Amino acid sequence: MAKEIIMYASGLCGYCRAAKRLLDNKGWEYETRSVDGNAELRAESQRLSGRTSVPQIFIGDTHVGGFDDLAELEQSGDLDKLYES
Repeated sequence: MAKEIIMYASGLCGYCRAAKRLLDNKGWEYETRSVDGNAELRAESQRLSGRTSVPQIFIGDTHVGGFDDLAELEQSGDLDKLYES
């Protein structure tokens, strides 16, 4: 069963666009939570991830991290396993 994907992102962020492109290419649905001008969502992202940068990606209860982390999981073949487990 596929897990819910949530991504905290900014419209100005190239890494956010790259993460969206990777997820779109996989055909996966995800929820984007824009932190642009939203201090409450930015604080939530920081609290949940322990990081101040975007994107911050969560698959189910697992904090994946940013785009580099997502791409690394994809390259190793572990991203599909995480999503489908």
